[in-house]
Amino acid sequence: MTLPTVIIPGYFAGAAPYKSLEADLNQRGLWTTVVPLTQASWFPTIGGRSVQPILQALAETVEQAMAATGSDRVNLVGHSAGGWIARIYLGDEPYDVHPADRDRRNCWSGHRYVQTLITLGTPHTSQERWTRRNLDFVNQTYPGAYHPDVRYICFAGKAVFGQRWRTWFTYNSYQITGGNGACWGDGITPIPAAHLDGATNLVLDEVHHSPKPGIAWYGTPQVVDQWATDLNVDSLQSR
Repeated sequence: MTLPTVIIPGYFAGAAPYKSLEADLNQRGLWTTVVPLTQASWFPTIGGRSVQPILQALAETVEQAMAATGSDRVNLVGHSAGGWIARIYLGDEPYDVHPADRDRRNCWSGHRYVQTLITLGTPHTSQERWTRRNLDFVNQTYPGAYHPDVRYICFAGKAVFGQRWRTWFTYNSYQITGGNGACWGDGITPIPAAHLDGATNLVLDEVHHSPKPGIAWYGTPQVVDQWATDLNVDSLQSR
């Protein structure tokens, strides 16, 4: 029996754009649900503030998935910021870098419940000042593939090369995220920033960051073919 899968949307995204991916994975026999976020769920996090509301929704969804399936573990799929938010959820240390969090439940120890974490185009690093407090906490507290009982698999898309004049938006996104604009990535996240030390790090050719008409992204069925097998218990046990 495969473990249930929980999808964590990217920054400022609700669950709706991931419903087709949820349906695809369920059709493959992989019990899947999306953390039920809306764009409004992210409003309290604007400006680099605490992602506590997203973490709480993730924790509740994991509990519901285990209750619904009778499983004692899940797999997590984090798209974009959802990947580094998942790394906070996995940890044992209090997430109290924001004053408002110090009187809240702020430690989930989710590694006890997670077999595999797949990240899709996640910016695991950032030079951008609004996100530094959160990402510095993640990378200083849980560097790399931190938890030995969790399998980390990080996918990066290789679709757009950053060029200062020809692909200005992409160049600046790569520069802010990884410190180098002139490199390959998925149009938002450069390849080096999407990988983690100690993880299984893979590159998906011609895969873009977000769903748009006429282009492949991480949730396109032909792309899902390349990473969905890592959610299968049998494939994990055979490695």
